[in-house]
Amino acid sequence: MIWMPIVMAGLGLAYMIVKKSWVMKQDAGDGKMKEIADHIYEGALAFLKAEYKLLAMFVLGASIVLAGVSFFVESTHILIVVAFIIGAIFSAFAGNMGMKIATKTNVRTTQAARTSLPNALNVSFGGGTVMGLGVAGLAVLGLTAFLMPRWLEVEVFCVWRAVMSV
Repeated sequence: MIWMPIVMAGLGLAYMIVKKSWVMKQDAGDGKMKEIADHIYEGALAFLKAEYKLLAMFVLGASIVLAGVSFFVESTHILIVVAFIIGAIFSAFAGNMGMKIATKTNVRTTQAARTSLPNALNVSFGGGTVMGLGVAGLAVLGLTAFLMPRWLEVEVFCVWRAVMSV
């Protein structure tokens, strides 16, 4: 039962990959549409690069403040810094994946809308599914990775106590 979050996160991320490949197989339109979409994609990646530089500075500063708080406030622990950094890394990774699939989905949705609204909705919801499963899967995976050592420690302790009491 303790491994269920990792299994579910893995299943969600695996389905995300399948759905992403389906979205990427959809028609991206004519040459002009592809050219515009490529410029949007490049701009989005440039934005992310600039944002992540600022995010790295923020994470560093906030981590220092959190570490200071953890030393002076008895109800906190230094692991709050580790949790914050793990969360920031997984959040940045999810944002990167989301931005990439969103920009790739937009042109495919536009092309699908030329044929019918249901086709456009299928493509756009497929891209949204990829983003949603990516964010949720990475969140569960990151949280589980952070908490798993504690869960295993408790489980080993319970088994040890049960064995010693026999």
